[in-house]
Amino acid sequence: MAKAKKAAPQRRQGGAKASADLLLEIGTEELPYECISPTLRMLAEGAERLLKEARLSHGAIRTLGTPRRLVLTVETLAAQQPPSVTEAFGPPKAAAYDAASQPTRAALGFAKSQGVAVEDLQIRQTPKGDYVCAVKRERGLPTHAVLQTVLPTLIGNLTFPKTMRWNETGVRFARPIRWLLALCGPRVIHIELGGVTAGNRTWGHRFAGGQRAGRRAGRPVTSLAGYYKELARQAVVPDPEERRELIVGQLRELAASVQGQLDYDEELLEQAIFSVECPRALVGTFDATFLNLPKDVLTTAMKEHQGFFPLTNSTGTLLPCFISVTNMALKNMDLIRQGNERVLAARLADAKFFFEEDRKCTLADRVEKLKSVTFHQKLGTLHQKTGRVMALSARIADRLGDLDLLDTVRRAAQLSKADLLTGMVGEFPTLQGVMGGEYARLDGEPPEVSAALAEQYLPPAMEGDLPRSSAGQVLSLADRLDSLAAFFSVGIVPTGSEDPLGLRRHALAAVRILVEGNLRLDLKEILAQAREGVAAQGFHAGGRPQSTEKQRPADALEFVTDRLRYYGRTTSGLRDDVMDAVLATRAEGPVDLADLLARMRALQAMTGRPEFEPLLVGFRRAHRLTHKEQWDNRGIDPLQLQHPTEEELYRVVEAANANLPQCLGEGRYLEALDILVGMKPAVDAFFDGVLVNAEEPALRANRLSLLAAVAGLFASFADFSQIIVDGT
Repeated sequence: MAKAKKAAPQRRQGGAKASADLLLEIGTEELPYECISPTLRMLAEGAERLLKEARLSHGAIRTLGTPRRLVLTVETLAAQQPPSVTEAFGPPKAAAYDAASQPTRAALGFAKSQGVAVEDLQIRQTPKGDYVCAVKRERGLPTHAVLQTVLPTLIGNLTFPKTMRWNETGVRFARPIRWLLALCGPRVIHIELGGVTAGNRTWGHRFAGGQRAGRRAGRPVTSLAGYYKELARQAVVPDPEERRELIVGQLRELAASVQGQLDYDEELLEQAIFSVECPRALVGTFDATFLNLPKDVLTTAMKEHQGFFPLTNSTGTLLPCFISVTNMALKNMDLIRQGNERVLAARLADAKFFFEEDRKCTLADRVEKLKSVTFHQKLGTLHQKTGRVMALSARIADRLGDLDLLDTVRRAAQLSKADLLTGMVGEFPTLQGVMGGEYARLDGEPPEVSAALAEQYLPPAMEGDLPRSSAGQVLSLADRLDSLAAFFSVGIVPTGSEDPLGLRRHALAAVRILVEGNLRLDLKEILAQAREGVAAQGFHAGGRPQSTEKQRPADALEFVTDRLRYYGRTTSGLRDDVMDAVLATRAEGPVDLADLLARMRALQAMTGRPEFEPLLVGFRRAHRLTHKEQWDNRGIDPLQLQHPTEEELYRVVEAANANLPQCLGEGRYLEALDILVGMKPAVDAFFDGVLVNAEEPALRANRLSLLAAVAGLFASFADFSQIIVDGT
């Protein structure tokens, strides 16, 4: 177990005395495992911020947590705040004092607002003249006094997905607070929250820690090192990382004892870590006849419903056994093992029943029954959604030019929601799609259809696997884009803080499918077709048909491109100005997300080159002149080129016009940017050599058209005026 080293006393700034360690423990009823890790992060970040605001220097900040306790430790916390001097400026001297140098109402009011005597106001010279200044000097308070304010604020700032009240105080927390331990060195910090007053006692494991009397009264703690020792005696492992090591070690040892291999994911391991205070793993078994059920059914029943770790053999086949992580160590662990086996056997028996009942009816037979299932009160039934997804899937397959996909995606879309009516999905909702694929296979549907059904809900969001099959990609994309178009069409749009229908998740998944799957589609066209499908079924906002873009309550296309921005920032570190520059020039044309992201990445790579910033200077000058004159490219007359720099720029423009479109069309964006960068010497020489706004109208027009041609070449790639350089 990790133990805190006793820090040697240190001298602190401002005459502070020896430092001490801070220990805060919030004892609760068992917390949901999902909220513990994020709460510990909030606790550490909040402590660092509040201690900085309180001017308290400190050493390492650490958080620990179990289902029954949230712990904050701060090493070598200064014993006292350093003194501080603050200055607040008030009205000008002329307004603060009259001709007789007596304070006016302005000076009196300012002094009162700052809590100082008017005679203590000082005059400060500033670039704007002489101003009244209030100087406030504060002695540093002892740390224990500061913590009496800081710690309640720290705890009160913690947020949870769901909170509860448990007594008349009205305090809200994830679970009822049962005790508070707050020590700075050996001294108790007297705080109160939710009717609980902090003391110097901690409580150990609910079932295994110490004697019964000790469990009722708690155990006293006088130091951070003593706290760790006391928890060890009370059968508590407070450090999540230590529990992780213990659990992983036990899992591997037990898996090897039955010649099995672990089948777990990080989320399942995280659940085990934050569900126990004293981990003890054990092996259980179940009837081998249940192995006839689909593997996903068995693993879901074990992982999601019971938190058990499935075991497989070397070929990945499930073994009729599992590992559970318990929260105690008994002399006879068979009691816990038998209990786990009984619970899992009941769950698997239910699954077996649902599976056998579901097989009495094919997926195709269930499609008609979707007419009685509501998708959304404003958007009709699941049968209507199925019809829209069928049409949109076929349209996407057609745009991809893969005619072999058409029949597959139509059939997959037709069956895509049928498994929602099965007993298995009703019992195990996370198996939607997966069971559709399994039942389709057993019904004799083509393998491509089964695969698409199993993959239709992939990817879950920013993380997770993409559909592997082309039909799965098309079906997943069509389903999500239909949902986005449908909900936006009826005015159901996510707000800044709420998205109950998960539309951001759908949009981000669509971005990933298009970009990572390299599906070259015009998103604008596909969303327009999706909206047409919704409108054809008579769904629209406010009960009135929507005939124009402006009548729609929000733009689904803009919503998805905003997710592209998020994706670009997260996966590639793209700058906002770079993404804005690329998106600005595509407003009127096709919206191919894979193409846009490739342009963004190429442009950002170019911004790091030393010649890029000087290039922007010339471009912006050309852009400013043509924009000011509202000048477009009206044609360049070679006979009007009088100066050698004009002739050279014309030659460079003609060469760029010959090569740039081909580079852009083939996606060779770095080469396209090289062409633009290569124009820099000619552009610079042009501005040095000629006067653009010449007095002769024909000469002036020709030079503006030459600059408009330069600006047009740049605009064919991105709106370079959006790029920020040196803070501009």
